[in-house]
Amino acid sequence: MPPLLQNLQKNRNGTRRKNELLSNRGLMMNKKTAALTTEQYKEIIQTMKQGFCGCRPNERVATALVLEGNLGIRISDIVNLRFCDIVKDGDRYRLEIIEQKTGKQRVFTVPLVIYQYIENYCLKHKIEASERIFPITTRQVQKQLAAVCQYLGYTGIGSHSFRKWYATEIYKANGYDIALVQRLLQHSSSSTTQRYIGIEPQRIEEAIAKHTQLL
Repeated sequence: MPPLLQNLQKNRNGTRRKNELLSNRGLMMNKKTAALTTEQYKEIIQTMKQGFCGCRPNERVATALVLEGNLGIRISDIVNLRFCDIVKDGDRYRLEIIEQKTGKQRVFTVPLVIYQYIENYCLKHKIEASERIFPITTRQVQKQLAAVCQYLGYTGIGSHSFRKWYATEIYKANGYDIALVQRLLQHSSSSTTQRYIGIEPQRIEEAIAKHTQLL
């Protein structure tokens, strides 16, 4: 093979290997990312909307992450969401999707305030009901989020952190009901949910606190 073609082949192989590493890193991120604190959530979204030196404002990605953090839907499903997917069901709104990751059908209630938030975003940007609300890829979301987190000095945060934040806040706000969070996330067992959010059930925490006896 001529030297020029050999160099081209090496470059292709190097690029392919680099992409594989990035892809594997992305797959690992979901398992290693931590849940956000509420303060981190607010600061990330605000910074993303305002932009900063070297990074322009990005309302689209910020809005997608807000929905992930308030609906508990994976970002892969958020970027495929259409406004017409949300339907009125009596006096409530219902969203029905087929999860990209699991292939399972998922139906749940969309709070009125979230419905109005999505509706206003679509009206502002003239997005038709049958169009994707966020015509972007998950990689674009991760890239924008990584830039903001680097700027803010946050580590261990990926888009999945917003879903974990949702689960953690639901858990704490509802009497530490691990079964409730399990149903919301559609996990097969409560132990999976417990590991997912990284919080021990409240009764274990209380038992440890009661046992503590300092001299």
